[in-house]
Amino acid sequence: MKLGTEPIMLKLPSHPRTISVIESLVNRFAENYQLDPDLHCNIMVSLTEAVNNAMIHGNCSDESKNVCIQFKRVKNTLRISVSDEGPGFDPHAIPDPTAPENITKCGGRGVFLMQQLSHSVKYHDNGSTVEMQFKIA
Repeated sequence: MKLGTEPIMLKLPSHPRTISVIESLVNRFAENYQLDPDLHCNIMVSLTEAVNNAMIHGNCSDESKNVCIQFKRVKNTLRISVSDEGPGFDPHAIPDPTAPENITKCGGRGVFLMQQLSHSVKYHDNGSTVEMQFKIA
């Protein structure tokens, strides 16, 4: 699946079974764009984290609420936005998962992983939308 000038949009219910749709789509992008295996993995992990966060934290695991995902290619950049129906959050208020007091805590690493694995992360709509950018050939 190649991205043209029009974005590809998905609307998924907040249910864990929908993650397989994401995995399949990222695998198709990786194949069509002949992505480096490391970049493929970075996109997969980042997008999975963003969608899980949207479902669990943004939509409070409410299956009647949706997660919207948009993929858009702008020159040599793949922009992926993930939006939920929640009130948003302050990404700067997330505790640093690398701090000694947080190292052994379960969870709390999704935002950190997205920031480390993508080329750019931006938040919109009071934090209810995350936009990740990945450089592609």
